[in-house]
Amino acid sequence: MGSSGFSWKLPDHPKLPKGKILGMVVLDGWGEAHPDQYNCIHVADTPTMDSLKKGAPEKWRLVKAHGSAVGLPTEDDMGNSEVGHNALGAGRIYAQGAKLVDFGLASGKIYEGEGFKYIKECFETGTLHLIGLLSDGGVHSRIDQLQLLLKGASENGAKRIRVHILTDGRDVLDGSSVGFVETLENDLAKLREKGVDAQIASGGGRMYVTMDRYENDWEVVKRGWDAQVLGEAPYKFRSAVEAVKKLREDTKASDQYIPPFVIVDENGKPVGPIVDGDAVVTFNFRADRMVMIAKSLEYEDFDKFDRVRFPKIHYAGMLQYDGELKLPSHYLVSPPEIERTSGEYLVHNGVRTFACSETVKFGHVTFFWNGNRSGYFDPSMEEYVEIPSDSGITFNVKPKMKAVEIAEKARDAILSRKFHQVRVNLPNGDMVGHTGDIEATIVACKAADEAVKIILDAIEQVGGIYVVTADHGNAEDMVKRNKSGQPLLDKAGKIQILTSHTLQPVPIAIGGPGLAAGVRFRNDVPGGGLANVAATVMNLHGFEAPSDYEPTLIEVIDN
Repeated sequence: MGSSGFSWKLPDHPKLPKGKILGMVVLDGWGEAHPDQYNCIHVADTPTMDSLKKGAPEKWRLVKAHGSAVGLPTEDDMGNSEVGHNALGAGRIYAQGAKLVDFGLASGKIYEGEGFKYIKECFETGTLHLIGLLSDGGVHSRIDQLQLLLKGASENGAKRIRVHILTDGRDVLDGSSVGFVETLENDLAKLREKGVDAQIASGGGRMYVTMDRYENDWEVVKRGWDAQVLGEAPYKFRSAVEAVKKLREDTKASDQYIPPFVIVDENGKPVGPIVDGDAVVTFNFRADRMVMIAKSLEYEDFDKFDRVRFPKIHYAGMLQYDGELKLPSHYLVSPPEIERTSGEYLVHNGVRTFACSETVKFGHVTFFWNGNRSGYFDPSMEEYVEIPSDSGITFNVKPKMKAVEIAEKARDAILSRKFHQVRVNLPNGDMVGHTGDIEATIVACKAADEAVKIILDAIEQVGGIYVVTADHGNAEDMVKRNKSGQPLLDKAGKIQILTSHTLQPVPIAIGGPGLAAGVRFRNDVPGGGLANVAATVMNLHGFEAPSDYEPTLIEVIDN
């Protein structure tokens, strides 16, 4: 007991026994969607997962894994593995992404953080460059956050600021870019009146310049690099408003596809290339379309395109865009501080824990599960095993990945009877789904299903309990769709492949010989999400969850 009266001790559950071995399986990128030929989970041979769904209806249900259910700002925000595992482990919903940025800017905390101090080191002699999407769409960025950052940076010593804009027209109306550029120009003019040398230096449309994702087309990032860093682009203008208006008119490009341009002075010289000694901030809060530019700005060793020169800069993201790659290594807003996770509680209550995945998701089943915290809570109570992922190939080449190896490690841990909780992540649906290779993703889903069977068979042998769920969708829908759900076709009449996560709910199934009679999913938590899983698991270990956790999904009916 601390002085505040806090205790790690959890009350016993009135109806559920302690000491059962629990197998906790997270299928990565495994959502529930309409069954058609683009639903790889449906097409694949997945007898184990099918049997869970077709079994007792009170032991299988769907939970939300996107938007507000995982702390993201809107219901249009797809889930991801980091926020998903945060929610699964924490049992509560923490603000993520844009909400954290809003708080950091409103409170001024952002200017006291390590990331801002790092870029501030360049303010005396260098230029601060801000790169990102200019709109109020709220999906990747928001112009009001940029406005606050400009104000705060100038008040904190930035004397020379250059903004590299990416026009939107995807999360907002096409054509709205002109108004956003005018708003920004107005703000920069006010900064200039205060003696800050602030102006727009370059620009381009988000789908054609900088904001590619999943290494789909590095040319997109190179076009941005050439304009932002080298000050080179096919179009040169004295003003950004003129640039956007003229390029829309002359090239008939929509906002998304405006070609790259640089702003030049009266002598035709670019006003803001990025050079040694400068600071750079990518101000988008959403990660997926910032990872590639982050790599190009941060990695010394880089071969995706010829950078021509690699300036010695201080670079920070608005947030860290990839928790696995720790990219970028500096960021203005830290991930949420998550305390009292289910893993820490259970270890304090005598629950010995084993966790395992392969490299690409090992951090998720440990670091993110444990509230963005490295290492063990208690090394005498826990064992974490990382199986090296295949490297040097894309995951569709070997779509089975390490699913069987992970399952065998879990099986051995279960059969050893040394652990009360054996937790794994099976990455196949997500990692192969991201490649957009439908045939390979079908193979991946079958492999994951086979791995689940190995684990459930072991649970059967020891009289244990299983919980099988997922962190977000991906493999269940591999095609882009129009508003009515029909697949979208490209100009050549081919379907447009969807490589991203989805907004779909994910399944959760419970069972096993150790599951007490009368346990079933409640009907009064219809909006349940990933954060409700932690209390559920605590109950199955024989404990009541802390009072501030999201409610459990299960009840015990007296027969």
